[in-house]
Amino acid sequence: MLETTTRDIAALTGGELVGGATGDELVTGTARIDSREVGPGDLFAAFAGEHVDGHDYLDVARTAGAAASLVSEDRGVPAVRVDDVREALSVLARAQLERARSENPDLVVLAVTGSAGKTGTKDLLGTILSAAGETIAPVGSFNNELGLPLTVLRLAESTRYLVLEMGARGIGHIAQLTDIARPDVSLVLNVGSAHLGEFGSVDAIAQAKGELVEALAPTGRAILNAEDRLVAAMTERSQAPVVTWGFSTGDVRGADLALDEQARITLDLIVPEGLTTLAGDAIPAGRHGVHPDLLGEHQAANVLAALTGALVAGVAPAAAAAALEGATLASGQRMQVRRAGGALVIDDAYNANPDSMKQALKTLAHLGRTHRTIAVLGEMLELGPDSVRLHDEIGRLAVRLNISQLYVVGDGAAPIHHGASLEGSFGGESEYLDSVDEAIAVLERTVRPGDAVLLKSSRDAGLRRIADPLVEHLTQHGGHAATTQTGDDA
Repeated sequence: MLETTTRDIAALTGGELVGGATGDELVTGTARIDSREVGPGDLFAAFAGEHVDGHDYLDVARTAGAAASLVSEDRGVPAVRVDDVREALSVLARAQLERARSENPDLVVLAVTGSAGKTGTKDLLGTILSAAGETIAPVGSFNNELGLPLTVLRLAESTRYLVLEMGARGIGHIAQLTDIARPDVSLVLNVGSAHLGEFGSVDAIAQAKGELVEALAPTGRAILNAEDRLVAAMTERSQAPVVTWGFSTGDVRGADLALDEQARITLDLIVPEGLTTLAGDAIPAGRHGVHPDLLGEHQAANVLAALTGALVAGVAPAAAAAALEGATLASGQRMQVRRAGGALVIDDAYNANPDSMKQALKTLAHLGRTHRTIAVLGEMLELGPDSVRLHDEIGRLAVRLNISQLYVVGDGAAPIHHGASLEGSFGGESEYLDSVDEAIAVLERTVRPGDAVLLKSSRDAGLRRIADPLVEHLTQHGGHAATTQTGDDA
């Protein structure tokens, strides 16, 4: 946070000083909601949650160096008491960003949304921009009404770029987030079927995602996917100039996309004449090779979107391409590659929707040229009445892609197994498993050196718990236990 006193915090939030606070306590750190992460000068925000009440950790936070706390009840420690801690953080974040902009006219705020890939694109933007100036791009998905204010409150006087991820579970959600932090550059990646059950239709998802474009001032810039019909149509909703990107159409182009034997992408960035930065400077035209360490053709779209956003923010094309040399994603469990015991484990179990599930399977199939392929798939949540059909389609696709072995985990994902069986899977090539624990046990018995294992599901389906014990087992046993098994091969 920019330096501020508890007196100023109380004035901004309509709160009152309690617990002996004098108003002179100086917050010089950032806002924290986990007492274990508190450091000297931080502001500890105490949430009363369903299972944990942050007020019970006020003394812990104070001992760790918190300058003050933000509370909804007085527990006798120096604090600002407010009616709603979450809303107070939003108010503080809005005020801090306004102050940062007034004190640092060069600050650029970039925001990313999309049905898939927004966390990865945010990570890539952070990688590129960090090479050009002090950048805030938090690891993970801090993309809601709590995570976004916490990100904004990390602002410092020296911050040059602030990269925000904005998610939505309904129409109006992104508008609420942009009211806290209005972007200078808005990137919309795609409109797909993620959260279809909550929105009701893809058109409603497009309406929600487009709120990020509507938030731009005329001096801002919209960065839109020219090859997604619903995204490209958002041009009409922008009062700011629009820059598009794509591989077959768009202003900024990607070309010569290829995958190596390990499914890692390479591509060329093509910048045309006539594009300008947010500040009005000419962007040098040219062609540049880009070689990140990312798996899957679908990652190329995220790379191209991030490059386009960085160019508009003022990074030279050659520098932007160079910054992605060998780059990986800072946020884990997004096609994260882990090697152990001669096997390749691809951990993509943080989130899943039909589009990302299909792309992950296609990447695994590419690895089938040199590996035995194993797909471990769990439920895709929030798909509404189309859930059974969409899961069934994934199972059929796995068979058509000739995945060597399919393990389907959990009752909600069972239609994947049914679809695979109906498509022609036989001889145990598709197997249904009741639980994550059963999946771990089966994988520890059957994975062997040379295998490529994909873990993919929505976060709450639980497959994110598989990678660590599997990698540990493979590291300790080197796949030797697996090679002694018989009858488990596809």
